Amino acid sequence: MSDLKRQNIQVNVDTAYIASSSEPEAARYVFAYSITIKNNGNVEAQLVSRHWVITDSNGKVQEVHGEGVVGEQPHIQPGESFEYTSGAVLETSVGAMQGSYDMMDADGEKFTALIPTFSLSIPRTLH
Repeated sequence: MSDLKRQNIQVNVDTAYIASSSEPEAARYVFAYSITIKNNGNVEAQLVSRHWVITDSNGKVQEVHGEGVVGEQPHIQPGESFEYTSGAVLETSVGAMQGSYDMMDADGEKFTALIPTFSLSIPRTLH
């Protein structure tokens, strides 16, 4: 059953480079990412925790583990979405993020929703 539920959580990502907070001369590049988590299943799902793997173009990897997202552990009803925006700081102008959310359904069964790899880059860096 957990494979079916995993497939029913859809994660979409939009990213933006935050030039006003970045300092390229100090190898500090700030990015915002907006996440939309949609429950395409037929049972409520709660986002319990997150795991991110953030890699810059030098190969430096940061791992982030934590409860919930932006201070919340949202309950997402069937057919509904939860949206939030957060950020990441890299030492290079290009990087990538991927990860997963640990979820729990209304019956208390845990499952994982995968977050596909997405790019972080300043405009006109990648084609």
